[in-house]
Amino acid sequence: MKLASMMSTLCLASLGLVGCSSNITQPDEYSGFLGDYSQLKEAKSPSGVEVMRWVDPKLDLKQYRSVYIEPTQFYPKPQPTVKIPQNTLYGINRYYDEALKREIGKDLPLATAPGPGVIVVRAAITAVSSKTEGLKPYEIIPIALVAAAVSTASGIRDQETTLGTEAQFIDGGNNKVIAQVVRKGSGKPLQNDTQVMQPADVKNVIDGWASDLHQSFNKLKKQ
Repeated sequence: MKLASMMSTLCLASLGLVGCSSNITQPDEYSGFLGDYSQLKEAKSPSGVEVMRWVDPKLDLKQYRSVYIEPTQFYPKPQPTVKIPQNTLYGINRYYDEALKREIGKDLPLATAPGPGVIVVRAAITAVSSKTEGLKPYEIIPIALVAAAVSTASGIRDQETTLGTEAQFIDGGNNKVIAQVVRKGSGKPLQNDTQVMQPADVKNVIDGWASDLHQSFNKLKKQ
C-alpha cells in the first residue's frame, strides 16, 4: 500500500472519522531521553519533514574539528516480541549507527572519543504510541515500532511501521548541549498481521534522518 493511501485509510479508520494525528512528535510521546524539551520548536528538516528542534543561536561550527558518535541505543530498552524479535532490534540499532557515521562523516572526521573541538552525537530510538482512535495495536513495545491494524476497503489488513528518534549534539569540551532534535517517520507497511518486522522495513526512515543531519550541518556551517 502506498504511503498516501495508507495515511488516508488511517485517518478514516475510526467510525468517528477523527482527524489524523500529526507527523510531529507530541509532548506525550517524548521518552525522557533528552531530559529537557522546553526549548524545542516546530521546524522542517532539509527534506521537508516536520520535526521538533532546537539549535543554540550562538553555535559556531567552525570551532569543531571532528565528531564523535556515541553508540546509539533504544530508550527505554524494549522487550523483544514475536513480531519484533531481538535480531530485528539489533539490526535496527546497528544500521542507525552505520547511517550516522556514513552521513555525518561527510562533514567532519570521526573522532574516537569526546574532547575539545569535538561534537558528540548522542542518539536513541525512542518511545511513541499510536493515538489514532479506532486502531487496535496488535503488539506495542515501549519504543517507536508500532504495528497498527488498518481496515482497507477490500478487507485486507495492513500494518504501519513507525520509528522515532531523539538526539542531542554536545560540545565535547564542556558537555554543553548545542542542539537537539525529535522526530519520527513511517517505514514500509507490513502486508499482514503475521509478518515479522525486519530492519530493512525502516531503513528508509533511518537513511532520511542521517541525510537530514548531514544537510543541516552544511546549512549551519554556511551561516
